[in-house]
Amino acid sequence: MPTFIVSLFLPYTIDFHDLPTPARRSSPPPFLNRKDSAPDINTRTSLFPQGTPPRTPAATADPAEFFSQTQPSVATHFLRPHEPRALVRSDAHIPEWGRNSFFNQPRSRAGPIPPETILKYVQAEKDKKDAEKRHHSRTPSRHHRRMASGRIPGSPRSRTLSKEREGWSTEWTVEPAVQGNGGLTNAIRAATETGSMNDVFWVGTVGFPTDSLEGSMRDEIREKLDNEYDALTVYVSDSDLDGHYTHYCKTILWPVFHYQIPDHPKSKAYEDHSYNFYRNVNRAFADKIIKSYKRGDVIWINDYHLLLVPGMVREKLPDAQIGFFLHTAFPSSEVFRCLSVRKELLEGMLGANLVAFQSPEYSEHFLTTCSRLLVVEATADGVQLEDRFVDVASVPIGIDPKGLNQARADPDVMEWIDVMQQRYKGKKLIVARDQLDNIRGVRQKLLAFELFLNKNPDWREKVVLIQVATSTAENTELAATVSDIVTRIDSIHSTLAHQPLVFLRQDIAFSQYLALLSVADVLLITSLREGMNLTCHEYVLCQDGKYTDKKFGPIILSEFTGSASVLGSNVLTINPWDYQQCANDIRIALEMPDNEKERRYNHVRDIVTHQTGEFWCSTLSKRLAKVYEEQYSRDTMSIPRLSLTKLSVQYQKSNTRVFILDYEGTLATLSTPKNVHLSSPQRVIDALNDIISDEKNIVYVMSGRTPEELERLFIRVPSLGLIAENGCFVREFGQNEWIAFPDLSKVEQWKESVKNILQYYIERVEGSEIDERYCSLRFNYARAEDGDAAARQAGDCANHINDACGSQRVHAVPVDKAVLIEPIEWSKGTAAAHIFEGLVEQKKNGGVEFLMVAGDDREDEVIFRWANGLQKEGLVKEVITVSVGKRNTEALATLTQGTSGLLMALQKLAKLR
Repeated sequence: MPTFIVSLFLPYTIDFHDLPTPARRSSPPPFLNRKDSAPDINTRTSLFPQGTPPRTPAATADPAEFFSQTQPSVATHFLRPHEPRALVRSDAHIPEWGRNSFFNQPRSRAGPIPPETILKYVQAEKDKKDAEKRHHSRTPSRHHRRMASGRIPGSPRSRTLSKEREGWSTEWTVEPAVQGNGGLTNAIRAATETGSMNDVFWVGTVGFPTDSLEGSMRDEIREKLDNEYDALTVYVSDSDLDGHYTHYCKTILWPVFHYQIPDHPKSKAYEDHSYNFYRNVNRAFADKIIKSYKRGDVIWINDYHLLLVPGMVREKLPDAQIGFFLHTAFPSSEVFRCLSVRKELLEGMLGANLVAFQSPEYSEHFLTTCSRLLVVEATADGVQLEDRFVDVASVPIGIDPKGLNQARADPDVMEWIDVMQQRYKGKKLIVARDQLDNIRGVRQKLLAFELFLNKNPDWREKVVLIQVATSTAENTELAATVSDIVTRIDSIHSTLAHQPLVFLRQDIAFSQYLALLSVADVLLITSLREGMNLTCHEYVLCQDGKYTDKKFGPIILSEFTGSASVLGSNVLTINPWDYQQCANDIRIALEMPDNEKERRYNHVRDIVTHQTGEFWCSTLSKRLAKVYEEQYSRDTMSIPRLSLTKLSVQYQKSNTRVFILDYEGTLATLSTPKNVHLSSPQRVIDALNDIISDEKNIVYVMSGRTPEELERLFIRVPSLGLIAENGCFVREFGQNEWIAFPDLSKVEQWKESVKNILQYYIERVEGSEIDERYCSLRFNYARAEDGDAAARQAGDCANHINDACGSQRVHAVPVDKAVLIEPIEWSKGTAAAHIFEGLVEQKKNGGVEFLMVAGDDREDEVIFRWANGLQKEGLVKEVITVSVGKRNTEALATLTQGTSGLLMALQKLAKLR
């Protein structure tokens, strides 16, 4: 079964060979440390060996570099079609367009960013439309054509662009991409090698701006990637790609998902405008998937760049099997609600059959956000929409141990291990590799390390922190702050023979990276928020002592990373904002006894080697297939119509028959105001009396109404069994007394707590009211003047009650124009089970042989599930579960005629004797 792996970037890119390559870098320019002053963080300290000097590299005046930057993300530079792809660094970063590129590729032709104010934006749009009108109103001269294209006749820029445009269409090769999601690439590669995934097709962009390419060149690239690499290329304009990634993903989504609400740009117009770019790119991906899709294909969409794609694909392919995995963190509802297009993003994600996250925390945040912002029912398993159910899960991604071990065996890695062991002989190494941004916590890490040195002078000349700080964007304020900290540490704690901090504002070669993890004594990660962090997983494997002495180095890990929930108490978990705790844990890690190190290491190694990338792929694939099958089986289009002929045969063969029928929406459509005399339609009364007239039949009607209301409704149906308030009360068939399952004195206790909360929202939603019953409360806002504002308050109300009163065993569920608050322990299913157990004990006529349950809404699903289970266990020979609604259901049959069809079926059965 083919699987589409959809990600913003393909694991392949294109390198053009026929032009000068000013952007290509095989190594950085040599930067030297200043001999008599503290190093600036912009100084690219390197550790290339020139012998083995006695001092640590940052303290030496030797201008030779120790580390050098080569192509950092890929272990090998060779790639042939259909051969296993090279191992990619799991946390590969995405370079800015045209900067720090390792390949010769076109630069972006995207225009300037949108104006910062809405007035400028409106004026710019008006000027653009006026220019287009003038352009189409006359035939442009050669001069105007050149000016419109941005070229001034005879200018050097004109000649450069002309050569550039001609050059991109000749010699080129396919190369492993250095940008993109390295963890995803490694996981898919491992899964295909082991056979747990087959027929994988990647869907994504080639990773560079393509407006400069001629149409024929695009076709050639697309055909080669499609035919030889099973990669489907999505082409988007430079403006869309730049606006999507740089302006919306990185400026808005990325900070919000990591709990940093951006205060720039401050204009709503900017966000709305960049969202248009975001939507355009998502639409291009959806169109590509739809065009390539064949029935039975599996679609896996990845990460926050493509949140709208599941919904767009679902709209055109309603029966497709779609999964979505978010590799980053997902914030709490309080943070996510700050997005202006929050509903559109959530609805896009909910187009999938399965939405998965890195940790239970993120999935819980997603469920709460959906309940609060979309006012839908969110259960522990997923989100109930109007017509279908979306499963939500947490499955943490892992690394590829086999591929990593192969990369570790490279001779370059062995050589670097030897060099580093000699260079740092007698020193304890704390290592870290992070992107230099506001989320990875580099500033907090350096401050904690400085505090450690201040508090522990005996460690000053025994320990070295090597911090590799990669950067893809300029952040001058953060860079200046970090520079000050680095300068202060160096000026206070460095000596002529030793410098405790080596700060590298550059990436290092993959072989150096693996060697550094192998010789390290401690790994220090202080991310302020991170979806996972696979660096610590790679560190665990590199610490196994295969190529070095067994160190079993501890991990100091931020509690705000997904990996902290995976590795648990086997690592030293810290709050990166607590510098005191972090400094103390650095000392604990350095002084930890060997037996304790080994104990912790064995636990984390078992986790890392079990929860691998391949395990992640297979688990998600199996989970998606399972939930898709379950959801498809519940779809009303997949459930067969109730056969009255078959029903009649089953009915006649049975001696003891039980009917459990929902009232509102099933037997009758009824909406009666409170305190008004209730009466059932005559047709309902007649049908129930007819079916009860057969002594073999036992009939129950269930409802959310109170016992008194049901008695008034069915006063003309003697002996009828009743289930009131969704299972809290039962009047057994042929009896007059009611059985109350909840302890009403305890119910009054939680009702008082909930009423206090509801009163807050009643005051804020004009036209709303509280409908109180014995065992439930209902916050009704059907008559609210502002429906949208009332819905927002209802979502907040439901979450408020669930958070505050969950320990009292009640839950709040958003329903149509209301929030229902009811006990968790009692339902229509528990009431039906009580009735069935009583009949079994009586062994009336040999037990129940025929059971028919009919309903139409969410409260009836639990009793459908219960009844179907009786048939599977062989406790009832003939079980008929029927839904007369349009939502997805666990019922085994549907009645398209609704209430009329059900009454007709009952009347037909009543005539059979």
